[in-house]
Amino acid sequence: MTSALLDFPWWAYPLVALVLTHVTIAAVTIFLHRHQAHRALELHPAISHFFRFWLWLTTGIITREWVAIHRKHHAHCDQAQDPHSPRVYGIRRVLWAGAELYREAAHDQEMLERYGSNTPDDWLERRLYGPHSLAGIGSLLVIEIVLFGPIGLSIWAVQMAWIPIFAAGVINGIGHHWGYRSFATRDASRNILPWGILIGGEELHNNHHAYASSARLSNRWWEIDLGWLYIRGLAALGLANVKRVAPRLRVSPGKSACDAETVQAILLHRCDVFARYARSLRRTLKAEMHALRTRAPDLHMPDVAGALHRWSLEETPALSAPDARVLAQATDASPVLDTVCTMREELAALWQRSTQSREQLVAQFEAWCQRADASSIEALRDFSRTLRGYAMR
Repeated sequence: MTSALLDFPWWAYPLVALVLTHVTIAAVTIFLHRHQAHRALELHPAISHFFRFWLWLTTGIITREWVAIHRKHHAHCDQAQDPHSPRVYGIRRVLWAGAELYREAAHDQEMLERYGSNTPDDWLERRLYGPHSLAGIGSLLVIEIVLFGPIGLSIWAVQMAWIPIFAAGVINGIGHHWGYRSFATRDASRNILPWGILIGGEELHNNHHAYASSARLSNRWWEIDLGWLYIRGLAALGLANVKRVAPRLRVSPGKSACDAETVQAILLHRCDVFARYARSLRRTLKAEMHALRTRAPDLHMPDVAGALHRWSLEETPALSAPDARVLAQATDASPVLDTVCTMREELAALWQRSTQSREQLVAQFEAWCQRADASSIEALRDFSRTLRGYAMR
């Protein structure tokens, strides 16, 4: 292209667009999300400012606004005050208009004061990045047209669409609507894919909500967090310092009673406990559902199955009125279902007493395990033995 400073073969321009958008993704996940919002790592001032400058050029994001909105999302996740929950606004609006929800939330000065603390407040932020956020985007357009010619406009358009679609739409929308759950968190977060490559690891959204202050979003050996690989590279160069990562769980077989280490591990891995509970009792629930078809023919089994599935996904299930009604009918008809649901509620209630002494908590968790051992449900007894084996790694 004769009108451009850089003349590439045709196939190089999509590659250039991909690389440039990927740098933006790295800036969002490493700088905005893990460093600024959650303080999971420290960045060298040069790297930190590069990311700020790059985000000003490519997105116009103001750090304080993004951080405040994200922290409020965690504080009120999937509740009425959540700035971008699919449960509140619907999946279509969050997926296709997530950036608009961000802009609406950014006008809330009270939220910015409450949740936007400890973000950059230097001369550049006050005089350039904050008040002139659109100037960066305009500058990028001029730079890319000068460098690449008319096709620079297309590269710029891809960059402008990438974060609103993938970060504001896909992560905040699909990440709370569709995917798999490794942990029974208090919200509807999902891992979209086990390979966090396209969005720098943010695809592992359920893992993040389980351990929000972790610099590493992958948790299973088969999960890939590309952002974490970049962080490890920066750390090896002395440009980053990891402060916190999600702790690894160890299960020691053969323990016959809860002790202080057991309770510490259980409290720390709360979301894992409820996820394991659901997986452990899955076959029991399926078998009981089959038995209910003849024992309680008036029950509509698909409704019961759906209610039980939704009940098992979260630590403190927020069941709709129809689900709660169907589940109550099913537990009335099935002592096994009643025991499984009751024991789960009792287990959840133990976390409300976490301010008690360690000795009291040890006794209460052990008492719960003994009640599970005394039940007629083999899977519940197996889970009790697993719970006693929880240990710190």
